[in-house]
Amino acid sequence: MAYFEDRRKTQGDGGMTALDRAVGVAPIVAIVRLPGADGLVSAARAVLAGGVRALEITLTTPGAAAAVTELRGTVDGDVVVGAGSVRTPADVTRAVDAGAQFLVTPTTRPAVLDAAAGVGVPAVAGGFTPSELDLAREHGAAYQKLFPASAVFAAYVREVLAPMPDLRIVPTGGITVERVGEYRDAGAAAVAVGSALVDARTTAERDWGTLTRRAEAFVAAWEDR
Repeated sequence: MAYFEDRRKTQGDGGMTALDRAVGVAPIVAIVRLPGADGLVSAARAVLAGGVRALEITLTTPGAAAAVTELRGTVDGDVVVGAGSVRTPADVTRAVDAGAQFLVTPTTRPAVLDAAAGVGVPAVAGGFTPSELDLAREHGAAYQKLFPASAVFAAYVREVLAPMPDLRIVPTGGITVERVGEYRDAGAAAVAVGSALVDARTTAERDWGTLTRRAEAFVAAWEDR
């Protein structure tokens, strides 16, 4: 089912997108990247049960588009479902046709951001250097994904934001529950968490309780001041 006609669910009221509202409730984006489709939707639901409101289903995961569509049909309220590993305009079309409410790119590619803007879907664009992060903002990225965040300390975020406070940086890559507070205090808008939250082994074992508890721990780590 195509969702091009349903921009109200993505854009929201007063210019605030559904993604803005979700990270406003819980600034944790769960990245679901798995080697197969089995257990994908159940893993995503387990994370939602732990309080995470934003799900990124990567297009590198088999069955990703179908999972996005299924999840969109069963979640509501302040939950948003997006697609990650979006690298081409064709990926944008594929993801939005599936119902993705936001798009995440590993790098900043203007053609991809233009395609996302053309269908009214917010994008989180990847960059590492200050120039790349600023370029992502210039080309319309709603949030700038600092990737790989594991290569720098949280202070890097603070230093980048000092001359460019309008950036909304989302550190991604190697984020652990112990580091969440560091990035929050450095000024990050949110953090995106992959295997430390949803991993292949726990999903294969169908240990949904563990995934839910991990999600609860990440949400609590952001809130703990």
